[in-house]
Amino acid sequence: MKLYYSPGACSLSPHIVAREAGIAVDLKRVDLKSKTLADGGASYTAINGKGYVPALGLDDGSVLTEGPAIVQYMADQKPDSGLAPKAGTMERLRLQEWLNFISAELHKAMGTFFMPKATPEWKAAVTERLGVRFDYLAKELAGKQYLMGDKFSVADAYLFTILNWAPMVKFDMSRWPALGEYQKRVGQRPKVQEALKAEGLLK
Repeated sequence: MKLYYSPGACSLSPHIVAREAGIAVDLKRVDLKSKTLADGGASYTAINGKGYVPALGLDDGSVLTEGPAIVQYMADQKPDSGLAPKAGTMERLRLQEWLNFISAELHKAMGTFFMPKATPEWKAAVTERLGVRFDYLAKELAGKQYLMGDKFSVADAYLFTILNWAPMVKFDMSRWPALGEYQKRVGQRPKVQEALKAEGLLK
């Protein structure tokens, strides 16, 4: 399998999951500005017409896109990893509930701060909305190691990735110490460390 990624982008989530699951992936770095592959300049949009990462090139030549779909696919390839509950169970629906929340309410909102044309007024509105979402998240994490309880899941890889953007965009997370502790806990996992180092995000 080939994982198309950009350092620190949301593709970090399936990168972490691949390492946690023990899945060997061929990392293909993408230059998101030029929409080309870093190792030769080939067009990335020819691989993924959406033009953004992640994308997963499967061994049959097909391509899977969208992070929440990719991480569930990876987890299902290695069910013994425990990264996702069995499909069709209520626990799997709870996992999908978290993945949708992170995608719709956190990922897109936090991504706003990377947009050079976003106005101060727009950023202020997004900051207020994120505050409400982080209040909820901190409450849900109270007394738990991870989103699904005591076991790390693909949803944690995704949430860690999005929270990792906060210092990059100077978003103050000090109001939610529980989220800071969670981020530190996930960040100390050996496979997470491996992924961060591989992407040049840690020395």
